[in-house]
Amino acid sequence: MSQDYRATADALSRLTPAQFRVTQDDATEPPFRNEYWNHHEDGIYVDVVSGQPLFSSTDKFDSGTGWPSFTRPIEAAAVTEKVDGKLWMKRTEVRSAGADSHLGHVFDDGPRDAGGLRYCMNSAALRFIPATELEEQGYGEYRRLFPQLSTGSATDTATDKENAS
Repeated sequence: MSQDYRATADALSRLTPAQFRVTQDDATEPPFRNEYWNHHEDGIYVDVVSGQPLFSSTDKFDSGTGWPSFTRPIEAAAVTEKVDGKLWMKRTEVRSAGADSHLGHVFDDGPRDAGGLRYCMNSAALRFIPATELEEQGYGEYRRLFPQLSTGSATDTATDKENAS
């Protein structure tokens, strides 16, 4: 199933001022004062503009920087990278591949055992989809990332209750 993840005028009009500044004007939100820096629920993070899947909680780690950090994107083709010379230093900017939303930057100081990269993202560029809601929100194919969760059907819930008795 191929999905079109381009930015639309309608999607851009629904952004909050902070989301617009980050995704469209390449802004950075303050550390430790953003929605997902200390978020630990199972699920995926998608582009707030287009809904394109970008990162998984299975690759999220506490970098101590105050921004949500990941060791890798959910799929390599989900993001693009380009050299950013702003702030008088060379950095690698990360953008969503479909909508070209500014997400944050990638650095080479991440966990060595997971490849050594730190994708340091802005919460304002992301929308979180809980693992328990992947199917109902159209992201069922990513359920495979969370095998520890039951399928969540009414039958499973009834069976779980019976087995607990």
